[in-house]
Amino acid sequence: MKAQQRKAIQIIEPQPVLEGAGVRLKRSIATRALDNIDPFLLFDHFGSSNPDDYIKGFPMHPHRGIETVTYMIQGVVDHKDSIGNSGRIGAGDIQWMTSGSGIMHEEMPRAQQDEMKGFQLWVNLPAKLKMMNPRYQNITSDQIPKINRDDGIIIRVIAGELDNVRGPVAEIVAEPTYLDVTIPPRGYFSHPIQRGHAAFAYLFEGQGMFAKNGEEEKIIVNASRLVVFADGDYIKANASDQLMRFLLISGKPLNEPIARYGPFVMNTQREIEQALEDLKNGTFVKG
Repeated sequence: MKAQQRKAIQIIEPQPVLEGAGVRLKRSIATRALDNIDPFLLFDHFGSSNPDDYIKGFPMHPHRGIETVTYMIQGVVDHKDSIGNSGRIGAGDIQWMTSGSGIMHEEMPRAQQDEMKGFQLWVNLPAKLKMMNPRYQNITSDQIPKINRDDGIIIRVIAGELDNVRGPVAEIVAEPTYLDVTIPPRGYFSHPIQRGHAAFAYLFEGQGMFAKNGEEEKIIVNASRLVVFADGDYIKANASDQLMRFLLISGKPLNEPIARYGPFVMNTQREIEQALEDLKNGTFVKG
């Protein structure tokens, strides 16, 4: 059977939102246009050369039932939490935090002269793991393998595998692929994605093309846009006459009920109520 190219079935224009203590973000998942792409619950793009847009940051706040993935392109974010962790996420670093049963943490960007740029993704946890112990996978830029192909394509492999190179983020239930792909002008990139897995691309630099109705018919996408793919065996991206850079993210759907309230994502409304009760009673952090 011939491998089937995944078609772009939805192009999402990010919506401006204000989160934390007053951070301006561009949100593509968890909007009216796109509630979720199971198992992905939220996708935010933060980027500004004006510190007033981000300096107030995200003071101490709770999470339960999800994983949050922060990937920095430029800038620095200081973080700490309720179980004694603290550190700094810099340019090219990634933090994959599993909130599990509950964690309080804060993320505070540092003011800088250049642009602050990065992304946050929320990944759902299955019911059986929603109350697991919290954990972190903090990956520095030099730990993320970078593939430089002869055709000028550059890929940072954060999770998943490409060209026999495996990303450092491991033991994640969603079996994710997380790639940062740069294609030179008029170049193209193809990558297999397991059939049945959800997949999307977030184009944040330049312009590119993805399959639309057939393999020969393409849709032009400009930055910054999120592209949702139909099922299939692989995706292909073609750069126009300018460079394109995008994140390619895929994962295994959970196909479970979703009950969400702010930073809590559980399976039932009663579990949400329990999280709120725990927060009120001082029993939210279990460790």
